[in-house]
Amino acid sequence: MPTEDARSPAPLASRILVTVVALATLAGPYLADWNETHIYNPRWPPHAKFHNAQTMLLGTALGACAIAFTWRRAADARASLRVAVVFGALYWLTQMGSILFPGTAFVDPERAGQGTIAGLPAQILISVVLLGLLGAALALARGGPVRQS
Repeated sequence: MPTEDARSPAPLASRILVTVVALATLAGPYLADWNETHIYNPRWPPHAKFHNAQTMLLGTALGACAIAFTWRRAADARASLRVAVVFGALYWLTQMGSILFPGTAFVDPERAGQGTIAGLPAQILISVVLLGLLGAALALARGGPVRQS
């Protein structure tokens, strides 16, 4: 197996995988929530909409941070990529944990039976796929610190 030059960047494949997840993190909340089921839902009180907006903006911020750390020039490109993976994973990990809070559901009662992919809640399946991509990015980049010029 070839050895990496001490100044080489994190593998391009790893950086592309993290970027794909970061773009999904940036755009996904708006694609899923900027509609009548969420931000324009007349049944939602203003404070619920406030928190929905907060969540969408959090996705924007985390995705932007993931992209910035993925592509920045750093003394240790692999460490920077690991930080990017953390930023990329936080939104999806917290989405998966949200169902554990009292009174939560994957969909509103009037949409019961919707929002599934292959019989699984779409939120969970999407989260698992994107977290898997981040895991693949880490696996591709594993190894010691690599310096980027």
